[in-house]
Amino acid sequence: MTKEKLFRLSIGSHHDPQVDAWFDARPDELGHMAKTWFEEIRALGDDVLELIHDGCPVACIEDVPFANVNVYTAHINVGLFLGALLPDPANLIQGTGKRMRHVRIGPTISFDPVALRTLLQVAYADIKQRLN
Repeated sequence: MTKEKLFRLSIGSHHDPQVDAWFDARPDELGHMAKTWFEEIRALGDDVLELIHDGCPVACIEDVPFANVNVYTAHINVGLFLGALLPDPANLIQGTGKRMRHVRIGPTISFDPVALRTLLQVAYADIKQRLN
C-alpha cells in the first residue's frame, strides 16, 4: 500500500440530520437509489461518520472521507475518495482523478450490485488500514 497524504474534513456524526434532509429533498427514484447506497455505506461499521461536504453526503472514518453519493439528472455517483488506488476486478470505477473516482449507476445503467458492495467494503477497509 502506498503512503498517501489523507484528505481530511471536519468530524462528522454517526447520523447527521443534514444528511437525512438532503435525501428528503430528493424523493424521486434517483434520490431513493442514492439513499439506498448511502445506507449500505453507513452499515459498513460503527465507526462510520457522515456529513455534508461540497453539497452531498460523505462517509468518513474519523475525519477521513472514503465514500460519498450524489444525484445527477439521469444517474447517481457513488464516489470513492481513494478510488484510483483500489482494486476493481469488475471494472466499475470511472473517472480520471488522481485519487477520487466514482461508480455511475442509474435506472438505465447496468451494474453489478454485489461488486459495488465489495468495492465499498474494500474502500472502507483501505481507509481503516491507512489510519492505523
